[in-house]
Amino acid sequence: MTNPAIKDAKSKMDKSIEAFRQEITKIRTGKATTALLDGIRVDYYGTMSPLNQVGNVSVLDAHTLSITPWDKSVVQAIEKAILTADLGLNPISDGTNIKIPIPPLNEERRMELVKLVKKFGEDAKVAIRNVRRDANEHLKKQEKNKELSEDLRHDAEQEVQKLTDEHITRIDEIIKHKEAEIMEV
Repeated sequence: MTNPAIKDAKSKMDKSIEAFRQEITKIRTGKATTALLDGIRVDYYGTMSPLNQVGNVSVLDAHTLSITPWDKSVVQAIEKAILTADLGLNPISDGTNIKIPIPPLNEERRMELVKLVKKFGEDAKVAIRNVRRDANEHLKKQEKNKELSEDLRHDAEQEVQKLTDEHITRIDEIIKHKEAEIMEV
């Protein structure tokens, strides 16, 4: 029998890792990827819409993104949204399409991005440890309410710790992979 507190903890830990992955996909690696523009919202007739809902975002080559708006009147709004997103990107428009050259990263900027990835990783680890704490408190409450014996609580806490260790190891692997990707010239 698996305790519901353990299932809940595993689910929350998985969500923390997924949130961490989503966060670091937005970090530039010097290669063009459409994920760089995921967080950008464009003022489309008074409504803030995600960029991918006002045009087609694609990768032209390793260092260039392309946006083809469905409505040509929104080209300036897209350019403005990209510039105000503060991603260090300078869109170039020909009136109907927008091209975004991805500049190569210098060594200093690469180091800053690695620090940022590590910070996000540490935040994800803290979130996982908080889930562990909550799960252990829930197990102690179950023991206090006589729903769980002391031995079963102890076994469940060990299982929660094992889950925590596995998830933290996965975060470390993701950090290591992203760091290698960023440092690649």
